[in-house]
Amino acid sequence: MTFDLHTHHNRCGHAHGSIRHYIEAAVDKGLSYIGISDHTPLFAEKDDHPSPEACMAKSEFPAYIEEVLALKKEYEGRIEVLLGIEADFLPDCLDTYERIFKSYPFDYVIGSVHEFAGISLYDTLYWEQLSPEGRRELKESYYDYIARSAASGLYDVLGHVDALNRYFPGYSRLRTEAADHTLKTIAAHNIAIEINSSDELWVPDGWLLERALHYGVSVTFGSDAHEPARVGEYADDIRKHLIDIGYREWAVFKNRERILLPL
Repeated sequence: MTFDLHTHHNRCGHAHGSIRHYIEAAVDKGLSYIGISDHTPLFAEKDDHPSPEACMAKSEFPAYIEEVLALKKEYEGRIEVLLGIEADFLPDCLDTYERIFKSYPFDYVIGSVHEFAGISLYDTLYWEQLSPEGRRELKESYYDYIARSAASGLYDVLGHVDALNRYFPGYSRLRTEAADHTLKTIAAHNIAIEINSSDELWVPDGWLLERALHYGVSVTFGSDAHEPARVGEYADDIRKHLIDIGYREWAVFKNRERILLPL
Protein backbone atom coordinates (compact mmCIF):
# COMPACT_ATOMS: atom_id res chain seq x y z
CA MET A 1 0.00 0.00 0.00
CA THR A 2 1.18 3.48 -0.86
CA PHE A 3 0.52 6.53 1.29
CA ASP A 4 1.67 10.05 2.06
CA LEU A 5 1.39 11.43 5.59
CA HIS A 6 2.84 14.91 5.08
CA THR A 7 0.91 17.45 3.00
CA HIS A 8 0.07 21.13 3.33
CA HIS A 9 -2.55 23.37 1.78
CA ASN A 10 -3.37 27.04 1.29
CA ARG A 11 -4.28 27.81 4.91
CA CYS A 12 -0.60 27.81 5.92
CA GLY A 13 0.20 30.73 3.60
CA HIS A 14 3.03 29.09 1.67
CA ALA A 15 1.32 26.14 -0.03
CA HIS A 16 -1.04 26.06 -2.98
CA GLY A 17 -4.38 24.32 -3.38
CA SER A 18 -7.20 23.20 -1.13
CA ILE A 19 -7.32 20.06 0.98
CA ARG A 20 -9.63 18.52 -1.61
CA HIS A 21 -7.02 19.13 -4.32
CA TYR A 22 -4.47 17.08 -2.34
CA ILE A 23 -6.93 14.27 -1.77
CA GLU A 24 -7.87 14.18 -5.44
CA ALA A 25 -4.20 14.06 -6.39
CA ALA A 26 -3.71 11.11 -4.06
CA VAL A 27 -6.73 9.32 -5.55
CA ASP A 28 -5.40 9.91 -9.07
CA LYS A 29 -2.04 8.41 -8.06
CA GLY A 30 -3.64 5.33 -6.52
CA LEU A 31 -2.63 5.99 -2.92
CA SER A 32 -4.39 4.01 -0.21
CA TYR A 33 -3.98 6.69 2.47
CA ILE A 34 -3.54 10.44 2.33
CA GLY A 35 -2.59 12.38 5.44
CA ILE A 36 -3.45 16.05 5.78
CA SER A 37 -0.94 17.68 8.11
CA ASP A 38 -0.80 21.44 7.83
CA HIS A 39 1.20 23.63 10.21
CA THR A 40 -0.37 24.36 13.58
CA PRO A 41 -1.22 27.94 14.43
CA LEU A 42 1.07 29.69 16.89
CA PHE A 43 -1.13 28.89 19.86
CA ALA A 44 1.20 30.46 22.41
CA GLU A 45 1.08 33.88 20.72
CA LYS A 46 -1.50 36.51 21.67
CA ASP A 47 -2.37 37.49 18.09
CA ASP A 48 -4.67 35.32 16.03
CA HIS A 49 -2.37 35.17 13.01
CA PRO A 50 1.10 36.53 13.79
CA SER A 51 2.85 34.60 11.00
CA PRO A 52 0.53 34.40 7.96
CA GLU A 53 3.25 33.08 5.65
CA ALA A 54 4.21 30.22 7.97
CA CYS A 55 1.03 28.74 9.45
CA MET A 56 -2.72 29.07 9.74
CA ALA A 57 -4.56 31.45 12.06
CA LYS A 58 -5.83 30.19 15.39
CA SER A 59 -9.36 31.09 14.27
CA GLU A 60 -8.94 28.82 11.21
CA PHE A 61 -7.95 25.76 13.20
CA PRO A 62 -11.48 24.44 13.99
CA ALA A 63 -12.46 24.88 10.34
CA TYR A 64 -9.38 22.89 9.30
CA ILE A 65 -10.38 20.02 11.59
CA GLU A 66 -14.00 20.09 10.42
CA GLU A 67 -13.03 20.14 6.75
CA VAL A 68 -10.67 17.16 7.02
CA LEU A 69 -13.24 15.14 9.00
CA ALA A 70 -15.96 15.94 6.44
CA LEU A 71 -13.69 14.93 3.55
CA LYS A 72 -12.73 11.77 5.42
CA LYS A 73 -16.40 10.74 5.31
CA GLU A 74 -16.93 11.92 1.75
CA TYR A 75 -14.01 9.90 0.34
CA GLU A 76 -14.67 6.76 2.38
CA GLY A 77 -14.32 3.74 0.12
CA ARG A 78 -12.10 5.60 -2.36
CA ILE A 79 -9.16 6.55 -0.15
CA GLU A 80 -8.55 6.75 3.57
CA VAL A 81 -8.13 10.37 4.60
CA LEU A 82 -6.15 10.83 7.81
CA LEU A 83 -6.35 13.86 10.08
CA GLY A 84 -2.86 15.00 10.97
CA ILE A 85 -1.00 18.14 11.94
CA GLU A 86 2.61 19.31 11.85
CA ALA A 87 3.78 21.07 14.98
CA ASP A 88 7.09 22.73 15.74
CA PHE A 89 8.90 21.54 18.84
CA LEU A 90 8.60 24.52 21.21
CA PRO A 91 9.97 23.40 24.60
CA ASP A 92 8.35 26.28 26.51
CA CYS A 93 4.86 25.60 25.14
CA LEU A 94 4.46 21.83 25.48
CA ASP A 95 1.52 21.95 27.89
CA THR A 96 -0.44 24.25 25.60
CA TYR A 97 0.05 22.04 22.58
CA GLU A 98 -0.61 18.83 24.48
CA ARG A 99 -3.97 20.16 25.68
CA ILE A 100 -4.97 21.15 22.15
CA PHE A 101 -3.87 17.89 20.55
CA LYS A 102 -5.92 15.93 23.06
CA SER A 103 -9.00 18.00 22.21
CA TYR A 104 -9.29 16.79 18.61
CA PRO A 105 -9.48 13.34 16.95
CA PHE A 106 -6.11 13.39 15.27
CA ASP A 107 -4.85 10.26 13.56
CA TYR A 108 -1.26 11.43 14.08
CA VAL A 109 0.88 14.42 14.99
CA ILE A 110 4.17 15.23 13.24
CA GLY A 111 6.80 16.96 15.35
CA SER A 112 9.32 19.01 13.40
CA VAL A 113 12.27 21.20 14.27
CA HIS A 114 12.54 24.32 12.10
CA GLU A 115 14.52 26.35 14.62
CA PHE A 116 16.77 25.26 17.45
CA ALA A 117 18.91 27.21 19.91
CA GLY A 118 17.82 30.37 18.09
CA ILE A 119 19.12 29.10 14.73
CA SER A 120 16.95 28.64 11.66
CA LEU A 121 16.99 25.36 9.77
CA TYR A 122 17.63 27.39 6.60
CA ASP A 123 20.43 29.68 7.83
CA THR A 124 23.22 28.58 5.50
CA LEU A 125 25.21 31.77 6.10
CA TYR A 126 25.36 31.15 9.84
CA TRP A 127 26.63 27.62 9.23
CA GLU A 128 29.29 28.70 6.76
CA GLN A 129 30.95 31.13 9.18
CA LEU A 130 31.41 28.47 11.86
CA SER A 131 34.66 26.65 12.59
CA PRO A 132 34.72 22.85 12.11
CA GLU A 133 34.31 22.43 15.86
CA GLY A 134 31.48 24.96 15.89
CA ARG A 135 29.69 23.04 13.17
CA ARG A 136 29.98 19.81 15.13
CA GLU A 137 28.60 21.52 18.24
CA LEU A 138 25.72 22.93 16.21
CA LYS A 139 24.89 19.49 14.81
CA GLU A 140 24.94 18.04 18.31
CA SER A 141 22.65 20.82 19.50
CA TYR A 142 20.23 19.95 16.69
CA TYR A 143 20.28 16.26 17.61
CA ASP A 144 19.62 17.23 21.23
CA TYR A 145 16.49 19.10 20.10
CA ILE A 146 15.34 16.08 18.10
CA ALA A 147 15.87 13.80 21.11
CA ARG A 148 13.98 16.19 23.38
CA SER A 149 11.10 16.34 20.91
CA ALA A 150 10.92 12.53 20.87
CA ALA A 151 10.91 12.41 24.67
CA SER A 152 8.18 15.06 24.97
CA GLY A 153 5.38 12.58 24.32
CA LEU A 154 3.56 14.96 21.96
CA TYR A 155 4.30 13.33 18.63
CA ASP A 156 3.76 10.12 16.68
CA VAL A 157 6.18 11.02 13.87
CA LEU A 158 9.30 13.15 13.69
CA GLY A 159 9.34 15.14 10.47
CA HIS A 160 12.30 15.71 8.14
CA VAL A 161 14.98 14.63 10.62
CA ASP A 162 18.40 15.80 9.40
CA ALA A 163 16.88 18.41 7.08
CA LEU A 164 19.97 20.51 7.80
CA ASN A 165 21.69 18.24 5.29
CA ARG A 166 19.87 20.21 2.59
CA TYR A 167 21.03 23.64 3.72
CA PHE A 168 24.33 23.18 5.58
CA PRO A 169 27.17 22.13 3.23
CA GLY A 170 29.25 19.26 4.61
CA TYR A 171 26.71 18.50 7.34
CA SER A 172 26.39 14.81 6.48
CA ARG A 173 30.15 14.25 6.68
CA LEU A 174 30.27 15.26 10.35
CA ARG A 175 29.88 12.10 12.38
CA THR A 176 28.90 12.41 16.02
CA GLU A 177 27.83 10.02 18.76
CA ALA A 178 24.89 12.35 19.36
CA ALA A 179 23.17 10.69 16.38
CA ASP A 180 23.13 7.32 18.15
CA HIS A 181 21.94 8.88 21.40
CA THR A 182 19.09 10.56 19.55
CA LEU A 183 18.07 7.37 17.74
CA LYS A 184 18.10 5.43 21.02
CA THR A 185 15.81 8.09 22.52
CA ILE A 186 13.45 7.91 19.55
CA ALA A 187 13.33 4.11 19.82
CA ALA A 188 12.77 4.23 23.59
CA HIS A 189 9.73 6.48 23.13
CA ASN A 190 8.38 4.45 20.20
CA ILE A 191 8.29 7.33 17.73
CA ALA A 192 8.50 6.85 13.96
CA ILE A 193 10.75 8.98 11.76
CA GLU A 194 9.67 10.26 8.40
CA ILE A 195 11.55 9.85 5.17
CA ASN A 196 10.86 13.23 3.63
CA SER A 197 10.99 13.60 -0.16
CA SER A 198 10.24 17.32 -0.51
CA ASP A 199 13.67 17.83 -2.09
CA GLU A 200 15.75 15.70 -4.45
CA LEU A 201 17.96 15.14 -1.41
CA TRP A 202 15.77 12.91 0.76
CA VAL A 203 16.20 13.13 4.50
CA PRO A 204 17.36 11.43 6.57
CA ASP A 205 20.11 9.91 4.45
CA GLY A 206 20.92 6.22 4.14
CA TRP A 207 23.55 6.31 6.89
CA LEU A 208 21.12 7.57 9.52
CA LEU A 209 18.40 5.20 8.32
CA GLU A 210 20.75 2.25 8.72
CA ARG A 211 21.50 3.37 12.28
CA ALA A 212 17.77 3.83 12.89
CA LEU A 213 17.08 0.28 11.73
CA HIS A 214 19.81 -0.98 14.05
CA TYR A 215 18.05 0.62 17.02
CA GLY A 216 14.58 -0.56 15.97
CA VAL A 217 13.18 2.82 14.92
CA SER A 218 10.06 2.62 12.73
CA VAL A 219 9.82 4.68 9.56
CA THR A 220 7.06 6.34 7.61
CA PHE A 221 6.86 8.47 4.48
CA GLY A 222 5.85 12.03 3.74
CA SER A 223 6.30 14.10 0.60
CA ASP A 224 5.88 17.39 2.50
CA ALA A 225 3.93 18.45 -0.59
CA HIS A 226 3.07 22.14 -0.88
CA GLU A 227 1.48 21.60 -4.29
CA PRO A 228 -1.05 18.85 -5.13
CA ALA A 229 1.08 17.58 -8.03
CA ARG A 230 3.81 16.57 -5.56
CA VAL A 231 1.66 14.28 -3.43
CA GLY A 232 3.33 10.88 -3.10
CA GLU A 233 6.45 12.09 -4.93
CA TYR A 234 9.24 9.47 -4.90
CA ALA A 235 7.18 7.08 -2.76
CA ASP A 236 8.01 4.04 -4.89
CA ASP A 237 11.71 4.95 -5.03
CA ILE A 238 11.81 5.44 -1.28
CA ARG A 239 10.11 2.08 -0.73
CA LYS A 240 12.88 0.39 -2.74
CA HIS A 241 15.50 2.42 -0.87
CA LEU A 242 14.14 1.24 2.49
CA ILE A 243 14.06 -2.39 1.33
CA ASP A 244 17.69 -2.11 0.23
CA ILE A 245 18.63 -0.80 3.68
CA GLY A 246 16.86 -3.72 5.33
CA TYR A 247 13.45 -2.40 6.33
CA ARG A 248 10.45 -4.61 5.69
CA GLU A 249 7.65 -2.40 7.07
CA TRP A 250 6.63 1.23 7.22
CA ALA A 251 3.98 2.90 9.34
CA VAL A 252 0.71 4.75 9.00
CA PHE A 253 -1.42 5.97 11.89
CA LYS A 254 -5.09 5.93 12.83
CA ASN A 255 -6.45 7.37 16.06
CA ARG A 256 -2.86 7.92 17.26
CA GLU A 257 -2.17 4.18 16.86
CA ARG A 258 0.58 2.88 14.61
CA ILE A 259 -0.24 0.43 11.83
CA LEU A 260 2.72 -1.32 10.20
CA LEU A 261 2.33 -2.08 6.51
CA PRO A 262 4.61 -4.36 4.49
CA LEU A 263 6.96 -2.62 2.12
